[in-house]
Amino acid sequence: MKKSFKVKGIDCANCAAKLEKAINKLPDVEVAVVSFATEKLLLEAADDKFDAVVGQVEQTMKDLEPDWELVK
Repeated sequence: MKKSFKVKGIDCANCAAKLEKAINKLPDVEVAVVSFATEKLLLEAADDKFDAVVGQVEQTMKDLEPDWELVK
């Protein structure tokens, strides 16, 4: 499944790259692309694991920067 999410609180392209790298290291993430310019996260994961992956992404965001927010 592929889905796009809005990401709030990303201040710079380096932050977006750091977040993208961390998300791509998560188990079950097939592809993650974070765009600073559009404040979007494109996430791809298996359908049966997608909700769990989204939860892991949210936790990863909080661990990296508490002000970042994933808008569903």
